[in-house]
Amino acid sequence: MNLRTLAGILLALCLALLPLVAGPYWISVCVNVGLYALLGLSLNIILGQAGIFHMGHAAFYAVGAYTTAILNTLYQWPIFAAMPLAGAVAALVAVAVARPIIHLRGDYLLIVTIGIVEIVRIALLNDVGGYTGGSNGIFGIARPNFFGFKIVKTVHFYYLVWGMVAVSILLFYGLWRSRYGRALNYIKEDDVAAEGCGVHVTSYKLSAFVLGAFWAGMAGTLYAAQMTTITPESFNFMESVIIFAVVILSGGSILGVLVSAFLFIGLPELLREFSNARMLIFGLAMMLMMIWRPQGLLPPRPRRYQVAEDGGRADGASAGGAA
Repeated sequence: MNLRTLAGILLALCLALLPLVAGPYWISVCVNVGLYALLGLSLNIILGQAGIFHMGHAAFYAVGAYTTAILNTLYQWPIFAAMPLAGAVAALVAVAVARPIIHLRGDYLLIVTIGIVEIVRIALLNDVGGYTGGSNGIFGIARPNFFGFKIVKTVHFYYLVWGMVAVSILLFYGLWRSRYGRALNYIKEDDVAAEGCGVHVTSYKLSAFVLGAFWAGMAGTLYAAQMTTITPESFNFMESVIIFAVVILSGGSILGVLVSAFLFIGLPELLREFSNARMLIFGLAMMLMMIWRPQGLLPPRPRRYQVAEDGGRADGASAGGAA
């Protein structure tokens, strides 16, 4: 058992037992940490694995939350029934906005994606179709109901959110180890070389964008169910900045995203007793981190492949096969 696996097991054990020793306030903080961990994992597919600079992720988070709110308040859809549809709507929005810009690279793509979250926020403020409630937002969203058990208490949401995080970790780890994950890694390292090896770069980038948006939309469902009221200001540009920073600080690994989410959301709460100086301390810590460890907290381990005696890959996979 390697060190990272052991750290992951210990972290999971601590999270499972935390409600037994923590008060309601800290459980609520950990619910927020879990939501940002979900968002970080969804953005990690786009930014961490495919290397696509995207700073408009809060737009898909908002689309998922508003889709759930509309379906629940107007059409009485249960929260869990609305969750996959919220993800699907966010994915459709991702296709619509990403298809024309996915060929851009680096800073150019980053600047364009900043506009996505502002477009969505302004559209929500303008009460699109009379469904979004304008600046007042949507209120009266029902609590989730799981086979007759109504999720109301903060501790219930804690286990719901972190259960979703656990499922996401299993799925994204499997994705990272798959041929699809290898293809995304090739694109991140050198998309020109990946194209030359037979990887359809545009299709893979777009699919990563859509998958990340789908998961962010489902995270929006959990947020809407927890808050029962949502407004456009809950999904402003700073939300995208925080999610982006979580993934950058993590180094692009799954465990790194979890640790980074705790640092970005939990650490400022631990420093709250320092009042105004807490953000200065937090900012200084981030600066030192970028200076001394620019690769991130826990960057993914380099992939290792067995090489057959004839010089080929022992598993029969190649860069072209990953496509």
